[in-house]
Amino acid sequence: MKVVALIPIKLNSQRLPHKNILPLAGYPLCWHICNTLNQVEDIDKVYVFCSDEKVKDYIPVSTSFLRRDKYLDGDEIKGFDIYNEFIKQIDADIYILAHTTSPFIKSETVRKALSYVINGSHDSAFSAQRIQTFAWYKGKAINYDVNDVPRTQDMDPIYVETSGFFIFKKDVFTVHNRRIGFRPYIQEVSYKEAIDIDNEEDYKLAEMYVKIDKMSE
Repeated sequence: MKVVALIPIKLNSQRLPHKNILPLAGYPLCWHICNTLNQVEDIDKVYVFCSDEKVKDYIPVSTSFLRRDKYLDGDEIKGFDIYNEFIKQIDADIYILAHTTSPFIKSETVRKALSYVINGSHDSAFSAQRIQTFAWYKGKAINYDVNDVPRTQDMDPIYVETSGFFIFKKDVFTVHNRRIGFRPYIQEVSYKEAIDIDNEEDYKLAEMYVKIDKMSE
């Protein structure tokens, strides 16, 4: 069974300029998720899918570079279009879609989620943060009765997808056009692993965690 990881990257971004190559813990941001995935034994190959060959200067040498068309860098391009193009070029039984903006995802977290897809008990898996608090959607409470307010520890939790990773069998995407299948395994991640660097505040939060880790060494 062939397993490949896809990390889509463009070297510039709108909300946080040059986000993917900003320094974090002594390495470019994009280096971290590459390094994490390279430590997962069941992954046969880790690819960075980028239009600019310069990205190779910012990733581990063990990571493969696959050039994508420049048009896929467009601000109006959907992620689906990028993943679809990659899957057309690289064949595999299982794909792992991961993002540079989640630098704190652990290799053991990916390894555990992947094992459920490899053994066939689930057709997909994704990282999610467990939230056990009062949640509303479109003006209505979605996980508790407002007429009988429970203790938070007795509430049904909700799970919020993180950008960390999505693991799926090939046909989930090629047949059903989905990155989450019909029998997904929800891999719970810690608050730190769930951090998604999208703007300057997120980046500063990530830097703070790096400082905390150094202090605890």
